[in-house]
Amino acid sequence: MNKRDFIKKLTGASLGIAALNTLPSAAIAQGDFHPARMDRAERRKKSFPNVPLITHEGEAVRFYDDLIKNKTVLINFMYARCGDICPGMTANLKKVQREFGDRVGRDIFMYSITLEPEHDTPSALKAYAELFRVGPGWKFLTGKKNDIELLRRQLGFTFSDPILDQDKTQHIGVVKYGIEPLERWGTCPALGNPKYIAEYLYWMEPDGRRPKQSEMLG
Repeated sequence: MNKRDFIKKLTGASLGIAALNTLPSAAIAQGDFHPARMDRAERRKKSFPNVPLITHEGEAVRFYDDLIKNKTVLINFMYARCGDICPGMTANLKKVQREFGDRVGRDIFMYSITLEPEHDTPSALKAYAELFRVGPGWKFLTGKKNDIELLRRQLGFTFSDPILDQDKTQHIGVVKYGIEPLERWGTCPALGNPKYIAEYLYWMEPDGRRPKQSEMLG
């Protein structure tokens, strides 16, 4: 069974279809595919807005330079006033954090970005993080509304339907994960089985082993 078939089989039951994007973008010209003509480091940097953000601990950071560059990451959107899916999603991602163990904060990093920066100050996000007792290596982020909107769009948390796209509740159920220096990225439901989410990320690693179905299903 190849990788794509394996993922479809597993995610059909619990996660839906995981979108694995493991190849760098290609330029299209005259109906043919050609590799993008730019330095790899430049291409990586241009893939993400380097907007300023503030962590729930009050630290000023740049999205690409400080949070993404040369790192393995998981990213999701949320907001503290969300009373529906956000609490369950955060609790589930805490289980994902436990799956990674002490790698979180060492070579795997988790980021939750608010969709309500006008309400979610660093202190509000700190209270939210403390409520869920999240461990080290997981940062909750706020910033200027326009910068966060740019992040949301460039990270792919969008809908072609403008009405759906304006509804922030439509952008909080997915986690994006990847290995930035390898340009390997994927997405899956944030409420999926925590073991599956961890295994998908492990599989992206240079020496990643294809998970056995028996292991994934317990």
